[in-house]
Amino acid sequence: MRSKVIAGNWKMNKGLSEAEQFADSVKGNLPKDDNVEAIVCAPFPFLPALVSKAKSSNLKVGAQNMHFEDSGAYTGEVSPAMLKDLGVTHVVIGHSERREHFAETDESVNKKVHAAFNHGLVPIVCVGETLEQREANETMSHIENQVRKGLEGLTDEQIGRVIIAYEPIWAIGTGKSASSADANQVCTFVRNVVKAMTSENIAEQLVVQYGGSVKPANIDELLDQPDIDGALVGGASLEPGSFLELVEAGTK
Repeated sequence: MRSKVIAGNWKMNKGLSEAEQFADSVKGNLPKDDNVEAIVCAPFPFLPALVSKAKSSNLKVGAQNMHFEDSGAYTGEVSPAMLKDLGVTHVVIGHSERREHFAETDESVNKKVHAAFNHGLVPIVCVGETLEQREANETMSHIENQVRKGLEGLTDEQIGRVIIAYEPIWAIGTGKSASSADANQVCTFVRNVVKAMTSENIAEQLVVQYGGSVKPANIDELLDQPDIDGALVGGASLEPGSFLELVEAGTK
């Protein structure tokens, strides 16, 4: 049985004191259930404080991006070695906002995924289509291309440990969400692509999240779907109460 994974993506929000207050409010109230994993993916400046606050709790801390090199002349970048040294466990790679605004490509995503594994970090790899691609019936071909290129060169064992987050771009921050059936259809397709790349056993290990205007009001319906193993959540992860409701849903 796959665990449910709820990951909050704070994007460029909060101040340090707010981040610390969030961790204080959440860490002691998370469900004691091995079948659900709670992760907060926060801006770089907050990571040391959050890792410290999360010690001896079920809360895990992730980054929202990283460079694929260990060190070098990359002003303003953060390496996987630095994240690992802080105690970060997960890293979001290839979010649509990174692809759109910061020239992220399938090739750079792939380099970052390899770098994450080289340093013992779990990559949360984002895939998703635009509204134009969906209306042109290009969703599945686009998703398959992103999955295959993003995971290229990984061992089967590594692929089984990747988290893939399906986020239809047209549903991110818009208040629109894919229906649970539509979301599950794409998540099932992602699993089948991985099955074709590896094996049925590896594909069944794979955690596939849904993201796109996920909130307490729709999380139960989404998690009831057989191939949705959790959620990558934006706005609804910013408040402790809302985040805890989302994590609690993963225990049902």
